Amino acid sequence: MSNLDLVFAALADPTRRTVVRRLVADGPTSATVLARDLPVTRQAVVKHLQALADAGLVSSARDGREVRYAAQTAPLADAVAWIAATGVQWDTRLDRLAKHVSRVKPDR
Repeated sequence: MSNLDLVFAALADPTRRTVVRRLVADGPTSATVLARDLPVTRQAVVKHLQALADAGLVSSARDGREVRYAAQTAPLADAVAWIAATGVQWDTRLDRLAKHVSRVKPDR
């Protein structure tokens, strides 16, 4: 599975998207703090964080007895670039189709 595939797979889950949004907005924090406002257990948050880490979307660092997680935005930039490039390809195809349709006159 490519890195981009891992990013999209990780972001397919709404809880993971919420975790990424919070880490981007609030900065590094622990799984315990993240779990306070989520409808899942701390253990579930840790599993979500591992999936995000596997995709390169978060990093972790030990701070005493606690592990703090931080967002890593480079994989998000790669995903945005892929989406933008794909959008350009579709726009180009749709433009070609529109030009073709405008040249074809209906028989009436």
